[in-house]
Amino acid sequence: MNNPTLKGKVAVIGAGAKNLGGLLSREFAKGGAKVVVHYNSDATKPNADATVKAIEDVGGDAYAVQGDLTKPANVTALFKSAKDRFGGIDIAVNTVGKVLRKPIVDTTEAEYDSMFDINAKAAYFFIKEAGKNLNDNGKIITIVTSLLAAFTDGYSTYAGGKAPVEHFTRAAAKEFSPRGISVTAVGPGPMDTPFFYGQETPERVAYHKSQGMGGQLTQIEDIVPIVRFLATEGWWVTGQTIFANGGYTTR
Repeated sequence: MNNPTLKGKVAVIGAGAKNLGGLLSREFAKGGAKVVVHYNSDATKPNADATVKAIEDVGGDAYAVQGDLTKPANVTALFKSAKDRFGGIDIAVNTVGKVLRKPIVDTTEAEYDSMFDINAKAAYFFIKEAGKNLNDNGKIITIVTSLLAAFTDGYSTYAGGKAPVEHFTRAAAKEFSPRGISVTAVGPGPMDTPFFYGQETPERVAYHKSQGMGGQLTQIEDIVPIVRFLATEGWWVTGQTIFANGGYTTR
């Protein structure tokens, strides 16, 4: 049986500077993990620095790495950096994503390419490098979306871009299982972060709230314990997509 604890583990958190990724970075560190905080753009560097400082302030060990993960060489460099710094990697969590709500007939080729690069291509090569670099009995977790179980308009490139990750997850779970590595995906409902609000009208926000328990959106605090569980005691769950959304959607 795997050791069901974060203590002494090394975790790479894709997009680990703010929102859900930032909270995961901090909470994993509180549990005793050493954390590699990945961030994408110069604009996010202050968030990454603040997350690293918060971890160090409570006695944790963390550092930040910048990189556009739609370029596979940067994904390779991220995992190499983590191994060089900490000697090995036990957990890889990818929260990278981009949302777009737009009708199909109005979507440009550039928007399509960007959405699939960020939501599918980056996820694929993150899983690939995790599979190559994680220690035996490691954990790979990707954040997807509960829209994968929805029948709705507007989100063709967002849900469509995340949909392949389910297949990547299943294939990787089979391929990496001889080394005891579990691979899972978590699909939150619409989360109460800036990631969500820029795409929606107040009326649609109210509708999304009405579909979850208690008339509320998913909170990032609701998702962190699920990811922590999958990275520790929940190691036996593999190849699955978990819809953690307060009843928003299911299959």
